[in-house]
Amino acid sequence: MTDAVGERRPAGELEASVLAALCAADQPQSAADVRAAIPQELARTTVATLLARLHEKGAVGRSPGRRGFLYFALEDSHGLTAQRMHRELDQDDDRSTVLARFVEGLSAADEAELKRLLEGGGR
Repeated sequence: MTDAVGERRPAGELEASVLAALCAADQPQSAADVRAAIPQELARTTVATLLARLHEKGAVGRSPGRRGFLYFALEDSHGLTAQRMHRELDQDDDRSTVLARFVEGLSAADEAELKRLLEGGGR
C-alpha cells in the first residue's frame, strides 16, 4: 500500500498481487477470496475490476460461480510481463528497429542471457 495520501501505486503492483494470490490458490477464487488473500486493502469491486482486466489480457481464466465468476491464473507475473512486451512490439510497424533499440538498451548480462536463450539454452 502507499504511504502518502494521493500517492499512486507503481504500475502493475495490484495486478501482480492479484496474480500471486491466484497462483498460490489450489482452486479458482472469487473476487472476495482474492481480496482476502492480497495485502492491499481494496474494495471487492476494485478486485473484481482488476480480475476482469486480467481476464481481458489473457492472464486469468474464469468460470461461472454461485455469485459471479471464479478466477484462476493462466499466466504468472513473468508471463504477463512477456505479454505486455509482445503487445508493445505489435503496436509498431518497424519491428526490426524496435528490437534493435531494445537490445541496445540491455545490460551486458541481459544481452548474454538473451543470446543464450535464442541459441536454445532454455531457462
